[in-house]
Amino acid sequence: MTVSTSTEPKVPAPRGGSAGAAGGQERVSAFWSLSRAMLLGMKRDRTATFFILLFPLVFLVFFGSLAKGNNSPHAKVAQVGAVKLFDSMQGEGRTELDKVLTITRTDDEAGTLQKVRKGDFDAMIMQGPDGKVELRFSAADTVRAGALQGIVNSVVQSANQAATGQKPAYVVDAQQVEDQSLKPIQFLTPGLLGWAVATGAVFGAALTLVGWRKSKVLRRLRLAPISAGTVVSSRIVVSLLTAFLQTTVFLVVATSFFGLKLTGNWWLVIPLVACATLAFMSIGLLAGSVAKTEEAANGISQLIVLPMSFLSGSFIPLDSSPGWLKTVSEVMPLKHLVTAAQSVLTRGGGVMDALPTMGGLLLFAAVLTGIAWKLFKWEDA
Repeated sequence: MTVSTSTEPKVPAPRGGSAGAAGGQERVSAFWSLSRAMLLGMKRDRTATFFILLFPLVFLVFFGSLAKGNNSPHAKVAQVGAVKLFDSMQGEGRTELDKVLTITRTDDEAGTLQKVRKGDFDAMIMQGPDGKVELRFSAADTVRAGALQGIVNSVVQSANQAATGQKPAYVVDAQQVEDQSLKPIQFLTPGLLGWAVATGAVFGAALTLVGWRKSKVLRRLRLAPISAGTVVSSRIVVSLLTAFLQTTVFLVVATSFFGLKLTGNWWLVIPLVACATLAFMSIGLLAGSVAKTEEAANGISQLIVLPMSFLSGSFIPLDSSPGWLKTVSEVMPLKHLVTAAQSVLTRGGGVMDALPTMGGLLLFAAVLTGIAWKLFKWEDA
């Protein structure tokens, strides 16, 4: 793209109404030329394309594959010798037990106990005196240990009721509140999508601003008949197109290969992503305004995006986090994007679940853009 270094337009605009029309046409032409140049630049930069579009998708495929292959709740249990309670189970009861336990028979009590300590088995079951069922387990995985105790207790209680012929006095009716098709991918996709959008917008704005300043492109644009608004709006359009492309790719891959189920208002993620892109762009503009080199801009962006991703629940839930950590996450735009995206994509949320978040993101963008504008420099000092 060739930009004039003259302080005046090449062709003076005529007076009157045609001057305004000509000026408007020039601004539109400059806007599309800048937007096209940015898109072509990103297309030619294969490294940028990989880290903005493909790298987040690699995370989705990786975590999606782990979640898809982790549907079996099986625990590995070693049965030492004969255990009457388990050996006598048949029919539907045995089928249900096999769904949660993989039982391996062995006669070596000491060796098996050592394997439980090493983690080769999750627990050891053997027949004790007076019909007692002895369970030896490792407490290294507290969740699995609790589940094993619950399973064995349930089997023992059922056997006791069958032996006495008494009906249970109380019965638990447990039902899942979510749709039975709910899968881990329902929670993974919105979080990873939010991280991808944040990464693309922050790094794109910061590195573009510093790169243009370093290569004197900003200086030439300042001297050319192009307003700062035209430059910023073209950058916004490119960032929005990138974010929408990321969203499309994520949803297509998650629904086609990992069983993501979208709710009726899933389309609300589009305006959510648009507002979030502006918020994350403002972070990138601030980073690009204070950084003097591309290395510094990259470092500042990493320092912002990575902690924000972990503290916002993009990768891991924050339900069991300390209260102060949850308070810190509330000031981060990514936390609100992830929560709202989960609501509209997979939990049946509607407009009122997304609207407050969109308003907050736009307010955040306005404040940080104002700060970045104050710190902005056309050229290196």
